[in-house]
Amino acid sequence: MADSELAGHWNWRERLSAMPVPLCISSDPFLSTCLETLAEGSRISVEDGVLLFEHESLPSVCALANMVKCARFGNYVYFNENLHVNTTNICVLACRFCAFRKGPRHSEAYALSVEDFIHRIESFSDKIDEVHSVGGLHPEWTIDHYIDLFEGVRKRYPHVHLKALTAVEVKHIANRSGLSVRATLKALNDSGLDSLPGGGAEILVDSVRDRICRGKESSNEYLQIHGIAHSLGIQTNCTMLFGTVETTAQRVIHLDRLRKQQDLSGGFQCFVPYPFLPDMTRIPEAQLATSTEVIRVIAVSRLMLDNIPHIKAYRMNIGDHTAAISLRTGADDIDGTVGHEEIMHEAGSSTNLDTSAHELARLIEQTESIPVKRNSIYSTFSIFDGDNHEEIRTLPIAGQA
Repeated sequence: MADSELAGHWNWRERLSAMPVPLCISSDPFLSTCLETLAEGSRISVEDGVLLFEHESLPSVCALANMVKCARFGNYVYFNENLHVNTTNICVLACRFCAFRKGPRHSEAYALSVEDFIHRIESFSDKIDEVHSVGGLHPEWTIDHYIDLFEGVRKRYPHVHLKALTAVEVKHIANRSGLSVRATLKALNDSGLDSLPGGGAEILVDSVRDRICRGKESSNEYLQIHGIAHSLGIQTNCTMLFGTVETTAQRVIHLDRLRKQQDLSGGFQCFVPYPFLPDMTRIPEAQLATSTEVIRVIAVSRLMLDNIPHIKAYRMNIGDHTAAISLRTGADDIDGTVGHEEIMHEAGSSTNLDTSAHELARLIEQTESIPVKRNSIYSTFSIFDGDNHEEIRTLPIAGQA
C-alpha cells in the first residue's frame, strides 16, 4: 500500500461529494447544508459550529463527522507505540484543574535527573518509537538542563522520536534562560526535540484561562509559540480541555482560533480534545463531561477543523470504550500503547497502562477499521499485522457511563 494512500493524500472534499449520504443527513436541511459547505470547499462557520453542538440528533452529527473522516482516511485508524515520561511534577504555577502539580516541599514531589529520565526509557526502548514528555515549570531548570536531557536521549536512543514540552514550558524555559522563544526552540530542536505535543491549550479564551489557569501563557501566546515552532519546521499537535467553566460558544471560538492559526503556519498535525477529570482538582463548579458529550466534541471538531488532518481519541483520558466509539464518529487516530502515564491518572483516569500493540490493533478492528502503525509525524505507515491478537480489555474511566 502506497504511503500516499495510507496518509490520506487525496482530495477529500471531492471524495466527500461523491459519497452516499445517509438518510439522517439528507433529511436534515441544516446538516445537508453543512455537508454541501464542506464538499464545496468552504468552512463551517462559528455560528453553525454552535448549532452543531446544540443539534438534537447526535447520531446524525456523528454520521456527518464519520463521512468526513472516511473521505479523508477511508477505513484506516492510526496509532503508534509510545511511552510517556514526565520530567517533574514540581511547578511554580497551581492551575485549578491540575491534579499532577506538587510544590517543591511536597512529600511526593520529584524532578528526574537526566540519567533517571533515560533509565525510564530503557525497558521500553525496543518496543517504542516515541517518547512523550511534559512536566511542571521547575523553578530552577534552565535550557541547559533540557539540552542535556534531549542530547542524552538522542545519543542513547536515536530511533526514538522525542515529542516534548507544552507551550507554557517553552515560555518558562525561555524566560528562565534569558532567551527568545525562537532561540529556545531552535536550540532544543538542535539538541533532540522533534515535535511538540500541544498540551496546555485548555480553552483559548482568556476569560476562561483566568479562572482555571491564571498565570499560564495567554491564548495568543499559545498560538504564537506554536506558530514559531511551525516556522522552524517543528510539527506540533494542538489540544482542548473542555468541561470546566467554558460555554459551548467558547469551545467553538477555540476551534476557530486553531484553524486560523493553521491557515497562517500550517504545522498542526493532530487535534486532541479531552474532558476535564475532577479528581483531586479545585474547580467545584465544573461538571464532568459525559461520554455522549465527549463524542459530540470529537464529531464537531472533525467538521470544523477542515485544515488540521488528524483527530485523536485520547484514550488515556476518555477510556478505551469511548475512544473506540469515537473512531466511528470523526476520530482517525487513537493514542498509542503509552506504557506509562501520570497526569490523567492523577486526575482520575483508570485506562489500562500496559496495552500492547496487538491489543490496540484489536480494539481498532472491533470498530471495523484497519489499524495502521504510523510514526510520530504521520510520514511513514504500515498496516498492522493482525495475527495472534491478545484478548482486548476495554476499561472506561471512572464515572463515565
